[in-house]
Amino acid sequence: MPSKTIKTTTAVAVLALGLLASQPATAADNTADSQAFTFGVIGDIPYGEAEIAKFPARIQDINADSTLKFVTHVGDIKNGSSVCSDEYFENIRTQFDTFEHPLVFTPGDNEWVDCHRTNNGAYNPLERLDKLRDVFFDEPGKTLGATMPVKTQADLGLPENVRFTQNRVAFSVLNIQGSNNSLQPWTGLGETTATPEQLDEVEFRTDAVLAQIRSTFADAERRNDRAVVLMTQADMFDPSLLAAATANPDTMSGFREIVQAIIDETNSFDAPVYLINGDSHVFAENQPLAEGSPWLDIYGQPAADDLQRITVDGSANATNYVRFTVAGNSADGADVLAWEKVPFSQ
Repeated sequence: MPSKTIKTTTAVAVLALGLLASQPATAADNTADSQAFTFGVIGDIPYGEAEIAKFPARIQDINADSTLKFVTHVGDIKNGSSVCSDEYFENIRTQFDTFEHPLVFTPGDNEWVDCHRTNNGAYNPLERLDKLRDVFFDEPGKTLGATMPVKTQADLGLPENVRFTQNRVAFSVLNIQGSNNSLQPWTGLGETTATPEQLDEVEFRTDAVLAQIRSTFADAERRNDRAVVLMTQADMFDPSLLAAATANPDTMSGFREIVQAIIDETNSFDAPVYLINGDSHVFAENQPLAEGSPWLDIYGQPAADDLQRITVDGSANATNYVRFTVAGNSADGADVLAWEKVPFSQ
């Protein structure tokens, strides 16, 4: 299908991001009370016909967990070899509307970045991103499922980038994509290098992500928050890509500025920082930027020992959700956040 022109030029992007700090928030901090609470995270689900059929039951399992304050889906609502159709998006939105907890959703690369593939329908990815925003983010500042107010970057055209606070823990959900943050060529459309409109989108979205990361930490510092939790689709430390990235660090170039910002902010924030992501499909809990990590050489950055990363299961491994427990207000340091996998009933 024909390419769609990016509406915002780089100059306008820089101006808008420069004004971001002076703009009023779109929703107040929902700091709630001082009690412990839990939240759930899923990602890379449903993949394929069998999992699509099970998805309503998966949602009901999560709904049955009455302790959850909210749920986050960290992207990829389809596998990478199926069509990115309007009908499929609408079907998943209908399923999302059955969540009884507030649902925060960030798009994954399978539902827009990779839609150029012939078996995905040979769509222009930017047109699919616009469609995702129409279908899933039609009420910026409100979650899907039950309503929970969130701050958004809707004024910048990125309603999917949201942040909120619960019991002195800052949450920031960011549109960061696999496929090298959407820099891989759209080969399904006959491209062998990234197109100008593709590069414009990546630059604009990355600048917005960087602005939100910095704002998240600045506000957390001001409020004396106990922790910051970042959530993304992309696994910027995917172990299956380590060998290729070691041989050629440019294969991860789309993440370099983002990783730098996370390291800078983590090292200046006097409390734990957690990164929750999907994308690589295998549950993991580690510190990818600790001293001695090979990722430090790949990204050319100093260590950030206080960053804890959790990858949720996905694809064929998406047989559970991860339930995170945030301790009561008296806890701090490493005691703030704990997590466990909760199996689905079928």
